[in-house]
Amino acid sequence: MSDIIGITMGDPAGVGPEISLKALAEMSEADRSRTLIYGNLATLEAAKAAIGIDVDLTDRVVDLPIEGAPLPFGKLSAVAGDAAFRFIEKAVRDAEAGKIGCIVTAPINKEALNAAGHHYDGHTGMLRHLTGSKAAYMLLASERLKVIHVSTHVALQEAIRRSTTERVLATIRAGDAHLKRIGIEKPRIAVAGLNPHCGENGLFGTEDDEQIAPAVAAARAEGIDAYGPIPADTVFYRAYSGAFDLVVAQYHDQGHIPIKLVAFDTAVNVSVELPIDRTSVDHGTAFDIAGKGIANHGNMNAAIAYARKLVAGGRK
Repeated sequence: MSDIIGITMGDPAGVGPEISLKALAEMSEADRSRTLIYGNLATLEAAKAAIGIDVDLTDRVVDLPIEGAPLPFGKLSAVAGDAAFRFIEKAVRDAEAGKIGCIVTAPINKEALNAAGHHYDGHTGMLRHLTGSKAAYMLLASERLKVIHVSTHVALQEAIRRSTTERVLATIRAGDAHLKRIGIEKPRIAVAGLNPHCGENGLFGTEDDEQIAPAVAAARAEGIDAYGPIPADTVFYRAYSGAFDLVVAQYHDQGHIPIKLVAFDTAVNVSVELPIDRTSVDHGTAFDIAGKGIANHGNMNAAIAYARKLVAGGRK
């Protein structure tokens, strides 16, 4: 497995070029030699000027063309959306070929992506399609709280339908395997309930008793240290306090809200169960500050650090 990290630059009009360059500039020479940026050189040079740093990009950029580059920062466009897709596509193919060990993605803009004809709900769906993977799970990782999601970018009504025993069990398994890979020998996994108070014995719904509890029982029968369902209004606090290593959230906001409350600038988005490794910043393109050189790259540093941990851990 290659030890090279491939950073995809993200939407050329967003903050991706800036945060990628700032992270590269801070690296040791050894780490920089094991890092590539998949993007557009003209855009990166414009971002360098905006930031006011002088980092040598020689042999550090997989340069892909963009018509009219550098594009104006902060302006949504289909051209930028198409470029963001092509950066990711190239990085995926290189990861599949073993040229890079992990992809780190800077933010893309879903509206620009769809305007370019690439109809995905975000990075995870795109990566699943590009790799031909049947499943991929979004895991948000911070120092004291980690959350994996049964469903993400779907309407709440659809999310409820997706909380089936089979899908919850598959999510538990994926989270358990991932935590073992990063060095947690016997992960303690809490499964959040779907309804208030886990349905209160059927008063507020039966999904927790009929769908989620059987998944937890099946996971425990397989030797996974799983608990639940546990009411969502307490489980995240318990995990943050050290009782659990991972929480299985039933839907997007249930998992995202607590993570963004306690680790807004440091949480890393990890795609689990893909045939390639990928981490990402957990923020958007920030068009309002793009090109001003003021974007905070702390989240990018965290995503790169997690990527290096995955590369060091290898794949089975």
